[in-house]
Amino acid sequence: MTGLLTEADGAPVAVENPEALSSVLLICEHASRRLPEKMGTLGMSPEALSSHIAWDPGALAVSQLLVKSLDAALIYQRFSRLVYDCNRPPEAEAAMPPVSEVFEIPGNAAISAAERRARTEALYVPFRDALSGFISTRKTEGRPPVLVTMHSFTPVYHGRQRDVEVGILHDTDKRLAACMLAAAEKTKRYDVRRNEPYGPADGVTHTLIEHGLKNGLLNVMIEIRNDLVRDEVGQKVMADYLTGLLGESLQALSQ
Repeated sequence: MTGLLTEADGAPVAVENPEALSSVLLICEHASRRLPEKMGTLGMSPEALSSHIAWDPGALAVSQLLVKSLDAALIYQRFSRLVYDCNRPPEAEAAMPPVSEVFEIPGNAAISAAERRARTEALYVPFRDALSGFISTRKTEGRPPVLVTMHSFTPVYHGRQRDVEVGILHDTDKRLAACMLAAAEKTKRYDVRRNEPYGPADGVTHTLIEHGLKNGLLNVMIEIRNDLVRDEVGQKVMADYLTGLLGESLQALSQ
């Protein structure tokens, strides 16, 4: 393997259950905190590299439970968003951020154009192509997928407590999000809000736009407060809840 990744690093993208019967395609851009061998530690402490700035804790675990409960496919990035955030386009500074919340990232300071290209080609392009290829195949088969991107967020951000527990995010296509919000309102099990703690203005809907809107596909982004999914019990409870929301919403949209 040439370029940024070594043979020991392995592939940048993982695909689970590609032959899934469900139309749901789960996407997890921030699944891992792992760094490629050649990147070292990016000049950061073990504490920073294990924190939410490096990945979305619990997002992959919940996604993998949804793979089973929904018979869904899953595509996720195998390396930390600190090296390349696959929910951002290459031209965005946030794709390779020099600062994340209170943490400076020395390894991302003053990155050369050549290094930006190397990271983009090693991590973003394969991820983008895996999504595009899966979507194209499903559309050709007459089974257009439903895109569900999975994320988690920290309960405290810049010193401020966040009360929202589950965010249902959308860009200009709010069909699936609206159904999920309506379903959530029936149970009031969690504090569920539209486009919180982030929204389109924060630049977080790149995947939804690039792969959902541009293909005319149903799409939604789910944000889970990570203290709710820090252990297996919490992950299972949340996966069961989201299974119900998605199932009810997709059934309503099919009628």
